[in-house]
Amino acid sequence: TFKVALAVMGYDSGILADTHSPRWDYKPEFNAIKRDQRAVDPTTWLADSVVWYSQELTRKLGAARFGDYVKKFNYGNRDISGNPGKNDGLTQAWLNSSLKISPDEQISFLRGIVGRSLSVSDKAYAMTEAAMPAFEAGGWQVRGKTGTGWLATRGGAPNRNRPVGWFVGWAEKDGKRIVFA
Repeated sequence: TFKVALAVMGYDSGILADTHSPRWDYKPEFNAIKRDQRAVDPTTWLADSVVWYSQELTRKLGAARFGDYVKKFNYGNRDISGNPGKNDGLTQAWLNSSLKISPDEQISFLRGIVGRSLSVSDKAYAMTEAAMPAFEAGGWQVRGKTGTGWLATRGGAPNRNRPVGWFVGWAEKDGKRIVFA
């Protein structure tokens, strides 16, 4: 679900222009799973959770600007160091690595988006909302993002035998808004 934060960063910084731009081509060095070996735009990236697109976005942001956004958003533990000894925080911190966020912290971050209280441009809010996956349920308009990972072993490594999934976002109906994680 860190892709929601990345979308806000990308639109605020101007790296992402609209729901379908930029469209980046896949490169073999991205070493992505087969289904992600294709050109991707912001809407496809968010809907399909394309990791290499996230990593290209953080590379374009650069370490300093990326770190500044994570701190400014007060996102989870704000630890973007990545995996110990690998110097990979810019492209790996949010992938079962150093950056952690609790459900309560996730709600706080999302409230910053829906309440427009983060220090970002109006375009960043509008475009993130437009690009996010959405559906209707029981008269509610729902925008949200799934996430998956693995529970950690006692040593902190991902346990591939213990998958976990989650869904975060917000729903609106009749002027009411609910943020969920």
